[in-house]
Amino acid sequence: MSNTQDQTPPQSSPDEVLNSFRKSIDNIDAALIHMLAERFRITQAVGEYKAKTALPPADPAREERQIKRLRALAEDADLDPEFSEKFIRFVIDEVIRHHRLARED
Repeated sequence: MSNTQDQTPPQSSPDEVLNSFRKSIDNIDAALIHMLAERFRITQAVGEYKAKTALPPADPAREERQIKRLRALAEDADLDPEFSEKFIRFVIDEVIRHHRLARED
C-alpha cells in the first residue's frame, strides 16, 4: 500500500540547505588559509633573498602591476574590484612587513 506522501520526493529543510552552504563555505575558507600559508612561505623566501642581496623590501612598480592585474581578474570573476584591491593590498603590506623584518635580522 502506497500513499501520495511516499511518492513525493523529500524536501530539504532550511537548516539542511543552510548547513550545505556552510559546509561549502568552510571548505573554501580552509582552501584560502592553505593557499595563503603557501603564498607566505614563498614570500618569506623572497624576503630572505632580498635581504641577502640588499634589495629593497618593497617593489612599488610590481605592486601596482599586480593590483591592476588582480582588479581585472576580479572583474572577470564578478568580484568587486575594490574589495579585491583592499584584500591584496592587505596581503602585500603584510609581506613587506615580513621583508623588512628579514632585512633587520
